[in-house]
Amino acid sequence: MGMTISEKILAAHSGHEHVVPGQLIECTTDWVLCHEITTPAALRMLEERGMDRVFDPSKIVAIPDHSVPAMNIKAAKMYQKLKSWVHEKGIQHFYDVGRGGIAHVVLENTGLVKPGQTLVSGDSHTCNAGALGMFATGVGSTDLAGAIYAGRVWFKIPETMLIRVTGDIQPGVTPKDIVLEVIKRIGADGANYMVMEWVGDTIDRLDMEGRFTLTNMAIEAGGKTGIVAVDDTTRAYLAARGIEPGSYTEYTSDPDASYKVVIDIDASKVEPTVAYPHIPSNGRVAGSDKIAVTHAYVGSCTNGRIGDLRDVARILKGRKVAEGVQMIVVPATQAIWKQAAQEGLMEIFVDAGASVSYPSCGACLGMHSGVLGPDDVCISSSNRNFVGRMGDPTAQIYLASPATVAASAVAGFIADPRAYNADGSNAAD
Repeated sequence: MGMTISEKILAAHSGHEHVVPGQLIECTTDWVLCHEITTPAALRMLEERGMDRVFDPSKIVAIPDHSVPAMNIKAAKMYQKLKSWVHEKGIQHFYDVGRGGIAHVVLENTGLVKPGQTLVSGDSHTCNAGALGMFATGVGSTDLAGAIYAGRVWFKIPETMLIRVTGDIQPGVTPKDIVLEVIKRIGADGANYMVMEWVGDTIDRLDMEGRFTLTNMAIEAGGKTGIVAVDDTTRAYLAARGIEPGSYTEYTSDPDASYKVVIDIDASKVEPTVAYPHIPSNGRVAGSDKIAVTHAYVGSCTNGRIGDLRDVARILKGRKVAEGVQMIVVPATQAIWKQAAQEGLMEIFVDAGASVSYPSCGACLGMHSGVLGPDDVCISSSNRNFVGRMGDPTAQIYLASPATVAASAVAGFIADPRAYNADGSNAAD
Protein backbone atom coordinates (compact mmCIF):
# COMPACT_ATOMS: atom_id res chain seq x y z
CA MET A 1 0.00 0.00 0.00
CA GLY A 2 1.31 3.44 -0.95
CA MET A 3 1.55 6.49 1.28
CA THR A 4 0.09 9.98 1.21
CA ILE A 5 2.16 13.19 1.25
CA SER A 6 1.81 13.61 4.99
CA GLU A 7 2.63 9.96 5.69
CA LYS A 8 5.80 10.25 3.63
CA ILE A 9 6.90 13.39 5.46
CA LEU A 10 6.28 11.82 8.87
CA ALA A 11 8.00 8.59 7.84
CA ALA A 12 11.08 10.52 6.73
CA HIS A 13 11.17 12.45 10.01
CA SER A 14 10.78 9.39 12.22
CA GLY A 15 13.28 7.03 10.60
CA HIS A 16 10.66 4.71 9.11
CA GLU A 17 10.45 3.50 5.54
CA HIS A 18 6.70 3.13 5.81
CA VAL A 19 4.04 4.33 8.25
CA VAL A 20 0.31 3.69 8.54
CA PRO A 21 -2.53 5.61 10.16
CA GLY A 22 -2.76 5.02 13.90
CA GLN A 23 0.95 4.27 14.27
CA LEU A 24 2.71 6.17 17.05
CA ILE A 25 5.99 7.79 16.08
CA GLU A 26 8.60 10.10 17.56
CA CYS A 27 9.17 12.75 14.95
CA THR A 28 11.88 15.35 14.47
CA THR A 29 10.64 18.86 13.84
CA ASP A 30 12.41 21.20 11.46
CA TRP A 31 10.81 24.34 12.87
CA VAL A 32 9.12 25.54 16.04
CA LEU A 33 6.96 28.67 15.83
CA CYS A 34 6.51 30.63 19.06
CA HIS A 35 4.29 33.54 20.05
CA GLU A 36 3.68 35.37 23.31
CA ILE A 37 0.49 33.60 24.43
CA THR A 38 1.30 29.87 24.52
CA THR A 39 5.10 29.94 24.62
CA PRO A 40 5.53 31.39 28.15
CA ALA A 41 3.61 28.43 29.63
CA ALA A 42 5.89 26.00 27.79
CA LEU A 43 8.96 27.88 29.01
CA ARG A 44 7.76 27.72 32.62
CA MET A 45 7.41 23.95 32.33
CA LEU A 46 11.01 23.68 31.20
CA GLU A 47 12.33 26.09 33.83
CA GLU A 48 10.52 24.29 36.66
CA ARG A 49 12.16 21.01 35.63
CA GLY A 50 15.66 22.33 35.11
CA MET A 51 15.34 21.75 31.36
CA ASP A 52 15.77 25.36 30.33
CA ARG A 53 17.42 24.93 26.96
CA VAL A 54 16.69 25.28 23.24
CA PHE A 55 17.41 22.38 20.88
CA ASP A 56 18.55 24.72 18.08
CA PRO A 57 18.24 28.54 18.19
CA SER A 58 18.36 28.64 14.39
CA LYS A 59 15.25 26.45 14.07
CA ILE A 60 12.91 28.52 16.22
CA VAL A 61 10.88 31.43 14.87
CA ALA A 62 9.44 33.85 17.45
CA ILE A 63 6.67 36.24 16.42
CA PRO A 64 4.53 38.08 18.99
CA ASP A 65 1.12 38.68 17.45
CA HIS A 66 -1.90 37.92 19.66
CA SER A 67 -1.92 40.75 22.17
CA VAL A 68 0.55 43.24 20.73
CA PRO A 69 1.01 46.09 21.10
CA ALA A 70 0.10 45.15 24.67
CA MET A 71 -3.39 46.21 25.78
CA ASN A 72 -2.77 45.73 29.51
CA ILE A 73 -0.05 44.90 32.02
CA LYS A 74 -0.60 41.14 31.81
CA ALA A 75 -0.14 41.20 28.05
CA ALA A 76 2.96 43.35 28.44
CA LYS A 77 4.48 40.78 30.81
CA MET A 78 3.83 37.92 28.37
CA TYR A 79 5.46 39.89 25.59
CA GLN A 80 8.42 40.67 27.87
CA LYS A 81 8.80 36.97 28.70
CA LEU A 82 8.99 35.97 25.04
CA LYS A 83 11.35 38.78 24.14
CA SER A 84 13.75 38.18 27.04
CA TRP A 85 13.84 34.45 26.22
CA VAL A 86 14.61 35.24 22.58
CA HIS A 87 17.62 37.34 23.60
CA GLU A 88 18.78 34.98 26.35
CA LYS A 89 18.73 31.90 24.10
CA GLY A 90 19.98 33.61 20.97
CA ILE A 91 16.88 32.79 18.92
CA GLN A 92 17.93 33.75 15.42
CA HIS A 93 14.56 34.45 13.84
CA PHE A 94 12.63 37.07 15.83
CA TYR A 95 10.02 39.27 14.14
CA ASP A 96 9.25 41.88 16.75
CA VAL A 97 6.31 44.28 16.86
CA GLY A 98 6.65 46.67 13.94
CA ARG A 99 8.69 44.14 11.97
CA GLY A 100 6.30 41.21 11.73
CA GLY A 101 2.57 40.80 12.12
CA ILE A 102 0.34 37.75 12.37
CA ALA A 103 2.73 34.84 12.86
CA HIS A 104 1.41 32.38 10.28
CA VAL A 105 1.34 34.96 7.50
CA VAL A 106 4.76 36.32 8.45
CA LEU A 107 6.20 32.80 8.49
CA GLU A 108 4.86 31.81 5.08
CA ASN A 109 6.71 34.79 3.56
CA THR A 110 10.07 34.50 5.35
CA GLY A 111 11.75 32.04 3.01
CA LEU A 112 12.53 29.84 6.00
CA VAL A 113 9.99 27.01 5.88
CA LYS A 114 10.11 24.63 2.92
CA PRO A 115 8.18 21.74 1.37
CA GLY A 116 8.76 18.37 2.96
CA GLN A 117 9.55 19.85 6.37
CA THR A 118 7.75 19.63 9.71
CA LEU A 119 6.55 22.57 11.80
CA VAL A 120 4.87 22.71 15.20
CA SER A 121 3.56 25.61 17.25
CA GLY A 122 1.32 26.19 20.24
CA ASP A 123 -1.30 27.60 17.90
CA SER A 124 -4.06 25.65 16.16
CA HIS A 125 -3.76 27.53 12.87
CA THR A 126 -0.19 26.35 12.29
CA CYS A 127 -1.81 24.12 9.65
CA ASN A 128 -1.71 27.26 7.48
CA ALA A 129 1.81 26.33 6.29
CA GLY A 130 0.55 23.05 4.84
CA ALA A 131 -0.12 24.92 1.61
CA LEU A 132 3.65 24.76 1.07
CA GLY A 133 3.62 20.96 0.95
CA MET A 134 4.87 20.53 4.51
CA PHE A 135 3.42 18.91 7.64
CA ALA A 136 2.50 21.77 9.95
CA THR A 137 0.30 21.45 13.02
CA GLY A 138 -0.58 23.00 16.33
CA VAL A 139 0.29 21.30 19.62
CA GLY A 140 -0.39 21.90 23.30
CA SER A 141 2.03 23.74 25.56
CA THR A 142 3.50 20.46 26.91
CA ASP A 143 4.36 19.20 23.42
CA LEU A 144 5.60 22.68 22.55
CA ALA A 145 7.96 22.53 25.54
CA GLY A 146 9.26 19.18 24.32
CA ALA A 147 9.80 20.53 20.82
CA ILE A 148 11.70 23.56 22.13
CA TYR A 149 13.87 21.36 24.36
CA ALA A 150 14.52 18.38 22.10
CA GLY A 151 13.30 19.22 18.60
CA ARG A 152 11.09 16.15 18.72
CA VAL A 153 7.38 15.45 19.17
CA TRP A 154 5.13 12.40 19.39
CA PHE A 155 2.46 11.94 16.73
CA LYS A 156 -0.14 9.35 15.93
CA ILE A 157 -0.10 9.05 12.14
CA PRO A 158 -3.37 10.66 11.02
CA GLU A 159 -5.82 9.36 8.46
CA THR A 160 -6.13 11.49 5.33
CA MET A 161 -9.23 13.00 3.75
CA LEU A 162 -8.87 13.70 0.03
CA ILE A 163 -10.76 16.81 -1.09
CA ARG A 164 -10.99 16.97 -4.87
CA VAL A 165 -12.15 20.34 -6.20
CA THR A 166 -12.82 20.65 -9.93
CA GLY A 167 -14.36 23.21 -12.25
CA ASP A 168 -14.23 26.97 -12.62
CA ILE A 169 -14.97 29.23 -9.67
CA GLN A 170 -17.83 31.67 -10.24
CA PRO A 171 -17.07 35.42 -10.19
CA GLY A 172 -17.48 36.68 -6.64
CA VAL A 173 -16.64 33.29 -5.13
CA THR A 174 -13.34 32.81 -3.28
CA PRO A 175 -11.30 30.01 -1.67
CA LYS A 176 -12.88 31.04 1.66
CA ASP A 177 -16.27 30.12 0.22
CA ILE A 178 -14.91 26.76 -0.92
CA VAL A 179 -13.52 25.84 2.50
CA LEU A 180 -16.74 26.98 4.22
CA GLU A 181 -18.70 24.82 1.76
CA VAL A 182 -16.52 21.81 2.58
CA ILE A 183 -16.89 22.34 6.33
CA LYS A 184 -20.65 22.72 5.89
CA ARG A 185 -20.77 19.35 4.12
CA ILE A 186 -18.56 17.35 6.46
CA GLY A 187 -19.30 19.10 9.77
CA ALA A 188 -17.06 20.80 12.32
CA ASP A 189 -15.65 17.40 13.34
CA GLY A 190 -15.85 15.79 9.91
CA ALA A 191 -12.08 15.62 9.54
CA ASN A 192 -11.31 14.83 13.16
CA TYR A 193 -7.54 14.21 13.50
CA MET A 194 -7.23 13.84 9.72
CA VAL A 195 -5.04 15.51 7.15
CA MET A 196 -7.16 17.44 4.65
CA GLU A 197 -5.33 16.99 1.34
CA TRP A 198 -6.53 19.36 -1.41
CA VAL A 199 -6.32 18.28 -5.08
CA GLY A 200 -8.05 18.96 -8.39
CA ASP A 201 -7.80 21.34 -11.33
CA THR A 202 -9.42 24.13 -9.30
CA ILE A 203 -6.68 23.88 -6.70
CA ASP A 204 -4.06 23.80 -9.45
CA ARG A 205 -5.29 27.22 -10.63
CA LEU A 206 -5.36 28.82 -7.17
CA ASP A 207 -2.61 31.21 -6.16
CA MET A 208 -0.75 30.62 -2.91
CA GLU A 209 -2.92 33.06 -0.97
CA GLY A 210 -6.01 31.00 -1.79
CA ARG A 211 -4.26 27.76 -0.84
CA PHE A 212 -3.20 29.20 2.51
CA THR A 213 -6.84 30.04 3.22
CA LEU A 214 -7.83 26.42 2.56
CA THR A 215 -5.16 24.82 4.73
CA ASN A 216 -5.56 27.45 7.47
CA MET A 217 -9.08 26.29 8.25
CA ALA A 218 -8.39 22.56 8.50
CA ILE A 219 -8.71 22.85 12.26
CA GLU A 220 -12.23 24.24 11.86
CA ALA A 221 -13.22 20.80 10.57
CA GLY A 222 -11.33 19.07 13.38
CA GLY A 223 -8.37 18.32 11.11
CA LYS A 224 -4.81 17.73 12.22
CA THR A 225 -3.58 19.79 9.30
CA GLY A 226 -4.22 20.67 5.67
CA ILE A 227 -1.81 20.10 2.81
CA VAL A 228 -1.36 20.87 -0.89
CA ALA A 229 1.23 19.18 -3.09
CA VAL A 230 4.05 21.26 -4.55
CA ASP A 231 3.57 22.43 -8.13
CA ASP A 232 4.85 25.24 -10.36
CA THR A 233 2.82 27.81 -8.41
CA THR A 234 4.50 26.72 -5.18
CA ARG A 235 7.93 26.69 -6.77
CA ALA A 236 7.51 30.20 -8.16
CA TYR A 237 6.32 31.45 -4.77
CA LEU A 238 9.33 29.90 -3.05
CA ALA A 239 11.78 31.15 -5.65
CA ALA A 240 10.51 34.70 -5.13
CA ARG A 241 11.56 34.25 -1.49
CA GLY A 242 15.01 32.92 -2.29
CA ILE A 243 14.20 29.21 -2.02
CA GLU A 244 15.33 27.33 -5.12
CA PRO A 245 14.33 23.80 -6.23
CA GLY A 246 16.85 21.30 -4.97
CA SER A 247 16.94 22.86 -1.52
CA TYR A 248 13.80 21.01 -0.43
CA THR A 249 12.05 17.69 -0.88
CA GLU A 250 8.79 17.43 -2.80
CA TYR A 251 6.46 14.65 -1.76
CA THR A 252 3.44 13.44 -3.70
CA SER A 253 0.81 10.92 -2.70
CA ASP A 254 1.13 7.49 -4.27
CA PRO A 255 -1.62 6.38 -6.70
CA ASP A 256 -2.50 3.54 -4.32
CA ALA A 257 -2.42 5.66 -1.14
CA SER A 258 -5.25 4.98 1.25
CA TYR A 259 -7.77 7.70 2.11
CA LYS A 260 -10.27 7.55 4.93
CA VAL A 261 -12.72 9.79 3.05
CA VAL A 262 -12.90 11.28 -0.44
CA ILE A 263 -14.92 14.47 -0.97
CA ASP A 264 -15.74 15.82 -4.43
CA ILE A 265 -16.60 19.50 -4.87
CA ASP A 266 -17.82 21.11 -8.10
CA ALA A 267 -16.38 24.61 -7.78
CA SER A 268 -18.79 26.00 -10.38
CA LYS A 269 -21.68 25.30 -8.00
CA VAL A 270 -20.14 26.91 -4.92
CA GLU A 271 -21.73 30.24 -4.01
CA PRO A 272 -20.60 32.98 -1.62
CA THR A 273 -21.03 31.28 1.73
CA VAL A 274 -21.53 32.56 5.26
CA ALA A 275 -21.10 30.42 8.38
CA TYR A 276 -23.85 31.40 10.82
CA PRO A 277 -23.36 31.34 14.61
CA HIS A 278 -22.02 29.53 16.49
CA ILE A 279 -20.07 27.00 14.45
CA PRO A 280 -18.08 27.14 11.18
CA SER A 281 -20.13 24.31 9.67
CA ASN A 282 -23.38 26.30 9.81
CA GLY A 283 -22.99 27.55 6.23
CA ARG A 284 -25.63 29.27 4.10
CA VAL A 285 -25.57 31.27 0.88
CA ALA A 286 -24.62 34.90 1.47
CA GLY A 287 -27.66 37.16 1.34
CA SER A 288 -30.14 34.38 2.10
CA ASP A 289 -31.22 36.45 5.09
CA LYS A 290 -30.79 40.20 5.34
CA ILE A 291 -29.39 40.08 8.85
CA ALA A 292 -28.37 43.53 10.12
CA VAL A 293 -24.74 43.82 11.21
CA THR A 294 -23.10 46.22 13.64
CA HIS A 295 -19.48 45.22 12.92
CA ALA A 296 -17.51 44.13 9.86
CA TYR A 297 -14.01 42.72 10.35
CA VAL A 298 -11.43 41.96 7.67
CA GLY A 299 -8.18 40.36 8.77
CA SER A 300 -6.72 37.32 10.58
CA CYS A 301 -4.31 34.62 9.45
CA THR A 302 -7.10 33.32 7.21
CA ASN A 303 -7.88 36.42 5.16
CA GLY A 304 -5.66 39.41 5.87
CA ARG A 305 -3.42 39.13 2.81
CA ILE A 306 -2.99 41.67 0.01
CA GLY A 307 -5.38 39.85 -2.33
CA ASP A 308 -8.04 39.92 0.38
CA LEU A 309 -7.55 43.67 0.86
CA ARG A 310 -7.82 44.22 -2.89
CA ASP A 311 -11.16 42.37 -2.90
CA VAL A 312 -12.39 44.65 -0.13
CA ALA A 313 -11.16 47.81 -1.88
CA ARG A 314 -12.86 46.78 -5.12
CA ILE A 315 -16.22 46.80 -3.35
CA LEU A 316 -15.63 49.78 -1.06
CA LYS A 317 -14.29 52.10 -3.76
CA GLY A 318 -16.81 54.89 -4.32
CA ARG A 319 -19.06 53.58 -1.57
CA LYS A 320 -19.56 54.19 2.14
CA VAL A 321 -19.81 51.84 5.08
CA ALA A 322 -23.43 51.91 6.22
CA GLU A 323 -24.44 54.08 9.16
CA GLY A 324 -24.30 52.11 12.39
CA VAL A 325 -21.65 49.68 11.11
CA GLN A 326 -18.10 49.72 12.51
CA MET A 327 -15.71 48.30 9.94
CA ILE A 328 -12.14 47.34 10.84
CA VAL A 329 -9.52 46.31 8.29
CA VAL A 330 -6.38 44.60 9.61
CA PRO A 331 -3.53 43.87 7.18
CA ALA A 332 -1.90 40.64 8.35
CA THR A 333 1.70 41.88 8.30
CA GLN A 334 3.71 45.08 8.20
CA ALA A 335 4.74 44.26 4.63
CA ILE A 336 1.11 43.83 3.56
CA TRP A 337 0.18 47.07 5.36
CA LYS A 338 2.89 48.89 3.41
CA GLN A 339 1.90 47.34 0.09
CA ALA A 340 -1.76 48.23 0.66
CA ALA A 341 -0.72 51.82 1.34
CA GLN A 342 1.43 51.96 -1.80
CA GLU A 343 -1.46 50.63 -3.90
CA GLY A 344 -3.84 53.25 -2.54
CA LEU A 345 -6.03 50.73 -0.75
CA MET A 346 -5.75 52.49 2.61
CA GLU A 347 -7.21 55.66 1.14
CA ILE A 348 -10.15 53.71 -0.22
CA PHE A 349 -10.78 52.13 3.18
CA VAL A 350 -10.60 55.44 5.02
CA ASP A 351 -12.76 57.27 2.47
CA ALA A 352 -15.38 54.55 2.86
CA GLY A 353 -15.45 55.02 6.62
CA ALA A 354 -13.47 51.94 7.66
CA SER A 355 -10.83 51.94 10.39
CA VAL A 356 -7.43 50.50 9.45
CA SER A 357 -5.60 48.85 12.33
CA TYR A 358 -2.07 47.52 12.89
CA PRO A 359 -1.19 43.86 12.17
CA SER A 360 -2.27 41.58 15.03
CA CYS A 361 -4.63 38.77 15.95
CA GLY A 362 -6.39 41.05 18.47
CA ALA A 363 -10.05 41.21 17.48
CA CYS A 364 -10.11 37.74 15.91
CA LEU A 365 -9.99 36.12 19.33
CA GLY A 366 -11.54 38.92 21.35
CA MET A 367 -8.36 40.23 22.94
CA HIS A 368 -8.20 43.86 21.79
CA SER A 369 -8.71 46.34 18.94
CA GLY A 370 -12.30 45.46 18.11
CA VAL A 371 -13.73 43.32 20.92
CA LEU A 372 -17.47 42.74 20.53
CA GLY A 373 -19.95 43.91 23.15
CA PRO A 374 -23.32 42.48 24.22
CA ASP A 375 -25.60 41.62 21.29
CA ASP A 376 -23.20 42.94 18.65
CA VAL A 377 -23.50 41.28 15.24
CA CYS A 378 -20.23 40.90 13.36
CA ILE A 379 -19.49 39.57 9.91
CA SER A 380 -15.85 38.52 9.89
CA SER A 381 -13.26 37.14 7.49
CA SER A 382 -11.63 35.23 10.35
CA ASN A 383 -11.88 31.50 11.06
CA ARG A 384 -14.03 30.95 14.16
CA ASN A 385 -17.46 32.02 15.29
CA PHE A 386 -17.76 30.18 18.60
CA VAL A 387 -19.69 31.70 21.50
CA GLY A 388 -17.54 34.44 23.02
CA ARG A 389 -14.78 34.08 20.42
CA MET A 390 -14.59 37.80 19.62
CA GLY A 391 -15.86 39.16 22.91
CA ASP A 392 -19.20 39.08 24.73
CA PRO A 393 -20.92 35.66 24.66
CA THR A 394 -24.17 37.22 23.46
CA ALA A 395 -22.49 38.62 20.33
CA GLN A 396 -23.20 36.91 17.01
CA ILE A 397 -20.33 36.12 14.62
CA TYR A 398 -20.84 35.29 10.94
CA LEU A 399 -17.83 34.01 8.95
CA ALA A 400 -17.41 34.97 5.32
CA SER A 401 -14.94 35.98 2.62
CA PRO A 402 -13.47 39.49 2.68
CA ALA A 403 -15.63 40.37 -0.33
CA THR A 404 -18.78 39.31 1.48
CA VAL A 405 -17.69 41.25 4.57
CA ALA A 406 -17.18 44.38 2.46
CA ALA A 407 -20.51 44.03 0.69
CA SER A 408 -22.26 43.54 4.02
CA ALA A 409 -20.53 46.56 5.54
CA VAL A 410 -21.85 48.73 2.72
CA ALA A 411 -25.35 47.24 2.78
CA GLY A 412 -25.65 47.25 6.56
CA PHE A 413 -26.79 43.65 6.44
CA ILE A 414 -25.36 40.33 5.24
CA ALA A 415 -25.17 40.70 1.48
CA ASP A 416 -24.08 38.78 -1.61
CA PRO A 417 -20.85 40.32 -2.98
CA ARG A 418 -21.91 39.45 -6.52
CA ALA A 419 -24.39 42.32 -6.29
CA TYR A 420 -21.57 44.88 -6.26
CA ASN A 421 -19.60 45.87 -9.32
CA ALA A 422 -16.10 47.27 -9.29
CA ASP A 423 -17.25 50.57 -10.84
CA GLY A 424 -19.33 51.46 -7.78
CA SER A 425 -22.65 50.40 -9.30
CA ASN A 426 -24.90 47.59 -8.19
CA ALA A 427 -25.19 44.54 -10.39
CA ALA A 428 -28.93 45.07 -10.65
CA ASP A 429 -28.56 48.65 -11.96
